[in-house]
Amino acid sequence: MSTITLTVNGEPHRLEVPPMKRLLDVLREDLQLTGTKEGCGEGECGSCSVLLNGDLVNSCLVPVLQTEGATITTIEGVADLAGPGERLHPIQQCFLEHGGAQCGICTPGMILATHHLLEKYPQPDLSQIQEGLAGNLCRCTGYTRIFAAVQAAARMEGSK
Repeated sequence: MSTITLTVNGEPHRLEVPPMKRLLDVLREDLQLTGTKEGCGEGECGSCSVLLNGDLVNSCLVPVLQTEGATITTIEGVADLAGPGERLHPIQQCFLEHGGAQCGICTPGMILATHHLLEKYPQPDLSQIQEGLAGNLCRCTGYTRIFAAVQAAARMEGSK
């Protein structure tokens, strides 16, 4: 067992965990943050995507030992990125309004990938959106509604 200290969604945590336990499992089991989903367990689908020190990562591939001292944002913390008192982040609102969320397995990872994308490219074109979300698979929407949600979120963010 190892003692790990990390900050998740703005809250500091000190955990006693096996050092090779996956970050995904620590989030879901130890911290009860079940919004992060496991799709494939192999880093191929992006359902388990989180922000680790601002970088988009597949939490199923990250041993928790590598997160010592890190700052992590999960889907549960995305609304907090919108500012105090906000219920939903504009990205979450756009996914709802444009039908970008269907079965829900890919949605948390898609939203975090979108947030990461819009940090890099506040007004992305379609090819940048496609590239930015390439690591996230959706089996329901055919991506059209997801791309529309990302474009709408970019317009909302740009109008602030």
